[in-house]
Amino acid sequence: MQGMMDYGMTYGSYGSIMGIIMLIFWILIIVGIVLLIKYLWEGGAPRGGTESALDVLRKRYARGEISKEEFEEKKKDLL
Repeated sequence: MQGMMDYGMTYGSYGSIMGIIMLIFWILIIVGIVLLIKYLWEGGAPRGGTESALDVLRKRYARGEISKEEFEEKKKDLL
């Protein structure tokens, strides 16, 4: 009789641990689905906003891709 009680206690502990693991599993699945929907809803845009056209122009000028004259001309077009 004593052996049966010990078995019941062990099985009960195992069952509660499995319950917690299943709860964590489903929480992770739900969080993953929510993040996927958010990513798709935003169109996969990078976080932190987008660069303005003037910022891109300044970077191109700083890298030497365009001349000073081109920079000034395009800057006037943007402003």
